[in-house]
Amino acid sequence: MTTNEVDETPDTHLDGGCACGQTRYRLHRAPMFVHCCHCTRCQRETGVAFAHHALIEFTAMSVLSGEPQFVKVPTDSGTTHWVARCSGCLTALWNEWGSRKAITRYVRVGTFDEPNLFPPQAHIFVRSKQPWVTLSNDAPSFNAHYDSAKLWPKESLARYAAAKSAKSTKAAKSAL
Repeated sequence: MTTNEVDETPDTHLDGGCACGQTRYRLHRAPMFVHCCHCTRCQRETGVAFAHHALIEFTAMSVLSGEPQFVKVPTDSGTTHWVARCSGCLTALWNEWGSRKAITRYVRVGTFDEPNLFPPQAHIFVRSKQPWVTLSNDAPSFNAHYDSAKLWPKESLARYAAAKSAKSTKAAKSAL
């Protein structure tokens, strides 16, 4: 079963967690998209050759146990970037770009109970890929980022648009 084959019935859940078991999370749907980022920031942040992320709507994920610690990390673009870590063992579980409670979370695939279900659908920033990493032709590669409007499945684009709209509506209501 791959990312695109994960059953999305109402009772679907995809669980994961940290190394010590204190922090557990659940995705209530299949990820919108999965990619590997080979940028030098991801390499430094993860301590490995790339970061493997499953993108999910903020509202389609819940914390089952533990209280994640959010660490603000620098980015090359200057935007805000948060890493959610287990407060016990400090395993990095997911990233949020922009504000806390962002539209999407970038879940670290290695923290899923079944990471084998989520092969990458794209490789990004391969211009800084480690030379000893060999990529297969199973997923497209990009020197920088990809255009999600051209690469993501239509359903994923619709899910993202709905999540963005819901966040904007909620923000507008709270400003009143």
